[in-house]
Amino acid sequence: MIKIKPDQSKKAGVVMFEIDKPAFGEFLAKQRKAKGYTQKNLAEKIFVSDKAVSKWERGLSMPDISLLIPLSEILDISVTELLEGRKLDHASEMDADQVEILVKKALSFSEDSPERKKERLKRHAFFFGCCTAAAVLEIFLIFLGLSVSAADPVSLCMPLLLFEILSLSLGVYAWFFIKERLPAYYDEHEIYTYHDRGFTLTLFRTGLNNSNWPYVVKSLRIWSAATIVFMPLPSVLPLLLFRNSMWFLVWQVLLLILYLAGLFLPMHLAARRYMSPTGQSPC
Repeated sequence: MIKIKPDQSKKAGVVMFEIDKPAFGEFLAKQRKAKGYTQKNLAEKIFVSDKAVSKWERGLSMPDISLLIPLSEILDISVTELLEGRKLDHASEMDADQVEILVKKALSFSEDSPERKKERLKRHAFFFGCCTAAAVLEIFLIFLGLSVSAADPVSLCMPLLLFEILSLSLGVYAWFFIKERLPAYYDEHEIYTYHDRGFTLTLFRTGLNNSNWPYVVKSLRIWSAATIVFMPLPSVLPLLLFRNSMWFLVWQVLLLILYLAGLFLPMHLAARRYMSPTGQSPC
């Protein structure tokens, strides 16, 4: 019989059903070695990084709930055994209460508690706020410098302001409003477009699902933070180097190409690298 030891929540006095991460990681490592797989071998089979597998086995994190079935099939164990972190007697039977508890434990795999969401938002707000403050300071100093040597500093700073507005807009959405998980139907069908709150993302011939979505989101967040902080100087540097307006225009076009490539290329590469079998692009 399965023995469940639920944790008691000190705040609300309710029973919380959580996975024993160290037991899960130890059992996962044992079954992986029994099958003769390295961490890299297992990672390649489920389309994740070997670093992710290493974290699971050390009890530092848990795999996405969508990976439970692929993991159990590859390791030739049941999902129940994977969740329990031990081999079970197949002759035993679970009653309705034990099944209910096991389901709740499985659902808690990817479910954030309100406290975790709040803490994550606090970290995001602090980091994004620091990036924004640094950008504002840069733009102020640039405008101050141009106002001394140029007759119309506002017009000269217009390309920079457009870059920053776009980065800030996408950054606010990526850091605070984007969905951390996609709906289940993304894992069941080949879907290339994400649409939410007016934001639309389409990756050419690369399906989106919950295996690669976290890495796509991470790429978008990194891009927004990096461009907010590091775009101001390259945007106005040609004013000091090129007196010819034509060269300045060429530089702005090249900068725009690099700006957009930095947005879409890392997301596309991340999506393809961590794409699950369901999201594989057609031949």
